Amino acid sequence: MVKFGEWVGRKIGTGRAFKFFFNISPMYRRSGGRIVEASENLEYIKIKIRLNYKTRNYVGTMYGGHMYSCLDGIYMVQLLNLLGKSYVVWDKMATIKFKRPGTSTLFAEFNVSKELIEKIKADVTAQNEIDIKLDVNLVDSNGNICAEVEKIIYISSKDFFKEKQKQKRAKDKSTIEN
Repeated sequence: MVKFGEWVGRKIGTGRAFKFFFNISPMYRRSGGRIVEASENLEYIKIKIRLNYKTRNYVGTMYGGHMYSCLDGIYMVQLLNLLGKSYVVWDKMATIKFKRPGTSTLFAEFNVSKELIEKIKADVTAQNEIDIKLDVNLVDSNGNICAEVEKIIYISSKDFFKEKQKQKRAKDKSTIEN
């Protein structure tokens, strides 16, 4: 039986499989966003969100919730695939600044360079856990920025994270017993 993370022997980390599974997943489909391009190594991902009856708000422009939700999770899943199974990656915080109303189809591009991946690995090796800031913009077809999003991503080594969780559970258990 093929697991969700594999597709006919291919890991979900390949561009075509990633695009396919992300676009059919119910949580992402409901955002209104679609991945239109993903490099095979997942260093580059492009999404679009159309202004239509599902994404339109009361005044006829794109609903802000759809604008954010189509971006949510992309960097996290991208980094999970690029870093590998030895790392824990979580979305920690996001800030969105709406610059102008979305009155047409919007696009966003997610770029994670090899240099950034190497820096993350080195920083996690040195510090066990880090927070990184990544930015992405939603732009219309004319290049006008409609929203700026800043994401804070938590990254740690899997071993460090497991030990941290174990200590937290032990502390919580002792607090409950007292």
